This record gives sequence, C-alpha cells and structure tokens, in this order.
Amino acid sequence: MADSSFDIVSKVDRQEVDNALNQAAKEVSQRYDFKNVGASIAWSGEKILLIANSAERVLAILDVFETKLIKRGISLKSLEVGDREPKPSGKEYRFEASIKEGLSSEAAKKITKIIRDEGPKTVKTQITGDEVRVTSKSRDALQDVITLLKGSDLDVALQFVNYR
Repeated sequence: MADSSFDIVSKVDRQEVDNALNQAAKEVSQRYDFKNVGASIAWSGEKILLIANSAERVLAILDVFETKLIKRGISLKSLEVGDREPKPSGKEYRFEASIKEGLSSEAAKKITKIIRDEGPKTVKTQITGDEVRVTSKSRDALQDVITLLKGSDLDVALQFVNYR
C-alpha cells in the first residue's frame, strides 16, 4: 500500500480579506460613532491602513475589521497587528496591519518538533519551502496529526491541503 500524505500550509484567500475590508469600510462610513471623525480603513500597498482622530476610534475600526474577518472564515492569527498602539500623525492617528502568509522556517521547525514529540511514531515530516509535508502508511495516523496540530497553540493559521 502506498503512503498517504498531506501538506501543512499557511495561506489566506486574498479575495476574502478584500471583501472583509470592503465590508468594514462600508460599516465605518455608515456608523454614527464614526461620523465626522475622519475614520477610514483601506489598503496601502500590501498593508492595511486604519485612520481616525483618536487612538480609541482606530482600535474600534480594527475591532470591526477583525469581526468581518472572522465572519468570512479567516483566522485572526493571519492578521499581524504589532503592538496595537496607533501612531499619532498630525491631527489623526494611524495604524498599520498586514496579512501573514506562508510558514516561517521557525514555525515549520516547531510544527515538525510537535509532530515528532507528540504524534504517532509512523509519521514522517519534510519541510519544503514554506510548507510541511506529512507522510505515513496509515491514514488514521495522519488524522491524529491534524487533530494534534489543531489543538496546539501555534501563532500561525494552519491549513491542511493535498490530502491523498
């Protein structure tokens, strides 16, 4: 019997992020507490730029955006917000957030270590670029690895693809 395998990746559907951003922008433009305060959220290159006249309002816009991401099925682990401290810029406050994609080499090593230490012994892992391939003769062992990783507290959003 041939080995079964799957890949562990960290990817985000850019169209869903864009849809969430557009929904958040629409809500910000219509909400009463954001009227006449210069509140906005938009793409700025690869980053997401939030602007308002006070730090609290910028964080409120971020909260609206996070809610829209959750409703669209995007993990907040893929949103990189830094220290959550809006920066004053003239009379307004600015805040930049970005979307994390791909597994860093440290995260990939951490995943393989978790699988090696706590997972079934018949499972083999291999890091290739920004993904981790997991192989085993037993499909049940692969299911156990997926369950193990879903329960672990990693700081990246994981998807399991190419399950064969």
